[in-house]
Amino acid sequence: MIYMLEDDENIRNFVLYALNNSGLEAKGFELPSQFRAAMTDELPDLVLLDIMLPEEDGLSVLKSIRSAPETSALPVIMLTAKSTEFDKVAGLDNGADDYIAKPFGTMELISRIKALLRRTSGELQQSSDLTAGALRVCPDKHSVYAEGKQVSLTLKEYELLLLLMRNKGTVFSREALLSKVWGYDFSGESRTVDVHVRTLRAKLGSCGELIQTIRGVGYKVGEDTGD
Repeated sequence: MIYMLEDDENIRNFVLYALNNSGLEAKGFELPSQFRAAMTDELPDLVLLDIMLPEEDGLSVLKSIRSAPETSALPVIMLTAKSTEFDKVAGLDNGADDYIAKPFGTMELISRIKALLRRTSGELQQSSDLTAGALRVCPDKHSVYAEGKQVSLTLKEYELLLLLMRNKGTVFSREALLSKVWGYDFSGESRTVDVHVRTLRAKLGSCGELIQTIRGVGYKVGEDTGD
């Protein structure tokens, strides 16, 4: 189930029609209050979220989604008419997994949704735990522990960390990370990786230092020395 929070009725109806006809069950909501009520009845698999809304803005809704344990890793794609760098970074900083500006093509939107849903299914996750220093990732449980304490991550933060942990010592360029984690051409948006690395490091506390910046290249997780 996909929930769409969008106050423009024409856009909402058009997207819902396209999603339902592509085999993706979807429901739409005009107001954040309606969306919140639906969330108490049934949690969706993914949320399409507009920024400019009545009652409260989409970033506020996004923050509440990320602050609740049961929805902290819920995939969220921001839909908005705004397309400035500031608005993109604001959405990503607050935990959005993806960002698409209006007007957008329905085929592109559906492709991004399906890519997120495929990764959410966890079919490609390996069962063995991955460790580096005091950092531990448990793919079978979709959980992360830093200094023994569980850390709540967004889907993209988790996938980014999982990729780096599975390839300790390997340096990935921003472009490679965009391709492998986001799964489509995100040319010109390498800032996305930097934002996610910054928030990931902050959430991991002292373990965030394990994610090393290789100047002029990209990022890697340092090899565990056993210290």
